[in-house]
Amino acid sequence: MDDETETPDRAEQTEYTAEELAAARADWSDFNVPRPERPKQTAPRPRQVPDRGFAPESVAPSSAHPAEQPTHAPGVGATAPIPTPSLEERAWHRNIRELEHRLLGAERTLTYREMAQRMGVSTRSARKLWRALGFPNLDEDVKAFTEADAEALAQMVHLVGEGHLNQETAISLTRSVGQMTDRMVVWQIEALVEDKIANQEYSDAEARSHVFDTLPKLIDPLHQLLGYAWRRQLSAALQRLTVRVESGLASLDRGRDPAELEQSRDDAPLPLARAVGFADLVSYTSLSRQMSERTLAHMVQRFESRCAEIISIGGGRLVKTVGDEVLYNAETPEAGAEIALALSETIAADDVLPEARVSVVWGRVLSRMGDIYGPTVNLAARLTSLADPGTILVDASTAEALELSQDYLLVPQPPRLVRGFGEVSPSLLLRARTGGIALDHA
Repeated sequence: MDDETETPDRAEQTEYTAEELAAARADWSDFNVPRPERPKQTAPRPRQVPDRGFAPESVAPSSAHPAEQPTHAPGVGATAPIPTPSLEERAWHRNIRELEHRLLGAERTLTYREMAQRMGVSTRSARKLWRALGFPNLDEDVKAFTEADAEALAQMVHLVGEGHLNQETAISLTRSVGQMTDRMVVWQIEALVEDKIANQEYSDAEARSHVFDTLPKLIDPLHQLLGYAWRRQLSAALQRLTVRVESGLASLDRGRDPAELEQSRDDAPLPLARAVGFADLVSYTSLSRQMSERTLAHMVQRFESRCAEIISIGGGRLVKTVGDEVLYNAETPEAGAEIALALSETIAADDVLPEARVSVVWGRVLSRMGDIYGPTVNLAARLTSLADPGTILVDASTAEALELSQDYLLVPQPPRLVRGFGEVSPSLLLRARTGGIALDHA
C-alpha cells in the first residue's frame, strides 16, 4: 500500500501536470527559468515615447502612428519547450510564483484590454500609463496584469477625471514613481548581492540565488520604510520648494545694484536660488582601466556614500551621481561652500579615492523631474573642469556672497575664457578657520 501511494506522489513531483504546463507556457514571467548558476544577461529595456492624453474606453486605439504599436518584450508570446524538471527546479519555480504572487498581490489574470476596461479607458491609455511606469509593451492577448495593476493605475485616471491633474501631469507623476523605484530596487538587490559576496564568500551567481531566499523577510520592512521615507521627503521638499523660496531669492539679491536686481526679476523661468556644486574624481577613466571590477565597484560605492553623507549632513540635496561625479545643491551659498570644502577634504584624506576637483556657484536654477537646470548648473560644471586636483573654484558672484563670512578665504585667480560664458574670474575657495561638517566616522 505504501508503494501504491508513493508512486503518484513521485510522479507528481517530477512532472508538470497538464494545467501547470499550460500555465508555464502562457506565463510571460520566468517560470521556466532554472535556478541560476551564472549571472543572467538581460536585454536593455527599450525606451518608450509616451502618448499624450487619456482616451475614453469607447475610443479605439489608433493604429495610424507607429509609436502606438506595441513593442514586445524578448520571449513574450513564444512557446518554448519545457523539460521535465528536477525536484530542486520544481521548488525553485514554485518559490518564484509564490514570491511574485506576494509582491503583486494577485495572479496575472488580465490582458491589456481587460485592464483598460477595469480602468474605464482605452487600451491605448492603459498602455501609456504602463509605459510611464517603465515597463515594456506586451501582446494584447497576454494575461500579464493583475487586478491590483488596474486599481493602482486607475487612481491616476480618477485624478484626471476629477480635475485635480491634467493628463500630462498624471503621466509625469507616474513616470517619476517608475523611474525612482526602478533605480531603488536595482540598488537594493545589488546591495544584498554585495553583502553576500563580501560577508559569506559566495560567487556572484550564488549570491544572487541566495538573495532570492533572503528577500521575502525584507519585503514588509522595506515597504514600510519606503512609505515613511516618501512622506518625510515630501515634507522636506515642500519646505525647500515652496515655503523658503522667497527668502532664498532675497538672499540672492543682497548686495546687487538696481540694474542687476531688475535683470534678476526678469529671470522668472529660473525661480529657485541655489548653491550648485560638482565634485569630480581626478583620473577616474584611466584608473578604472587598471582596476578589477570589484575594486572599481568598491571605489565608486565609497565615493558615492561619502558624498551622500556629507551633502546630507550639510543640509544639501544630492541631485544625481554619474560614476565619477556628483551634483548637489544647497539653499544658501554658505551651505554650498561648507559641503564643497568637506567633500574636497574628505576625498583628499581617503586612501581609496583619488583627489577631486570641486566647484560651487550661487545662482538661479530650474527644478524639473528631480534634476536642476540653467546657466548656474552649466557654469558650475565648467568650473569643475578648470579646477586643479584637490581645489575648489567659485565664480565672482559666489565669491562676493561668501566674502561676507569670516569662515572663508577667497583667492582670486586669473580670468579664464569659459565656453558659453565668455571671460570668467574664478576664485579659489579655502577655509579660513577650523571647523566645518563633522562626519560620524573616521
